[in-house]
Amino acid sequence: MAVLHNRISGEELKKRLMEEPMPRTTISFYQYFPIQNPQEFRDHLYKNLFSLKVFGRIYVAREGINAQVSVPSESLEAFRSFLYSIEPLNGARLNIAVDDDGKSFWVLKVKVREKIVADGITDTTFNMNNKGRYVNAGEMNALMNDEDTIIVDMRNHYEYEVGHFVRAVEVPSDTFRDQLPMAADMLKGKEEKNIIMYCTGGIRCEKASAFMLHKGFKNVSHLEGGIINYAREIQEQGLESKFIGKNFVFDERLGERITEDVIAHCHQCGKPCDTHTNCKNNGCHLLFIQCEECAAKYDGCCSIECKDTIDLPVERQMQIRKGIDKGQNIFNKSKVRLRPKLKGLKKEE
Repeated sequence: MAVLHNRISGEELKKRLMEEPMPRTTISFYQYFPIQNPQEFRDHLYKNLFSLKVFGRIYVAREGINAQVSVPSESLEAFRSFLYSIEPLNGARLNIAVDDDGKSFWVLKVKVREKIVADGITDTTFNMNNKGRYVNAGEMNALMNDEDTIIVDMRNHYEYEVGHFVRAVEVPSDTFRDQLPMAADMLKGKEEKNIIMYCTGGIRCEKASAFMLHKGFKNVSHLEGGIINYAREIQEQGLESKFIGKNFVFDERLGERITEDVIAHCHQCGKPCDTHTNCKNNGCHLLFIQCEECAAKYDGCCSIECKDTIDLPVERQMQIRKGIDKGQNIFNKSKVRLRPKLKGLKKEE
């Protein structure tokens, strides 16, 4: 019987990954296309990718697929051949990570979701086929030279904070579903302007461009393959990077450097730093930016309280954590309410 789920602990799989002698490559891809039976499609993917020793996180929904994976470099051609054997994925763009050692995932998870990116759209007249035009790196740079061009970042605050395009507008909301109507509202009266949407790998800005056209905007573009593909194109073509800093990515790396600019700051001491980490207290696991000095001072934790907690017996840690609402433990648009925790105070909800 074919294996359709992981049966080994995450810790053991991570250990095996670190001991692997073979090189790996981190790849991300997505495609909007109708899937009649997402569960059946999911099982087909899992069975074939598992056999190729592919790790990663893949979401499948009736509207398509969204994937970030780590592939053994020796199996890249077999991986591509399998994907392209699925007709709607034939020729799909595969974004290969720039700053990467391949150790980005250590388990394969393929999940069926309502949508591959949660958008909150309920309007039945919305059509993903009517989307903005793609722009590549060269076209992006050229359009950005026009002061009238509006560049819209469709990512979260913690992504924007460590790196973004010059002059990019941040849409200040916590989730993509909130960003869509907010972006349309923010740009009201600019329906005739050139607007470029961008995101990490293209999936959010592609949907955002379709949403903006749906709302009556006329000249909407979106960056083909997102920041990941842009970084590769400017590298290959010797173009100037108009993206500064780091590109946040949703895997073990938590970021890939595009330029040497460090535009963010340590959330604990305020010195220039753009290294994301998760609080080592498993009862907190807050995503935040921490410099090396603060990592040593706080033992990888976000506060004195968390540092003190991880030194307690496991039973006591579980007792303290029991019943605590951790909230949305990331430095997001509403990050102000989370900052007191980093000054050694208890987190207030």
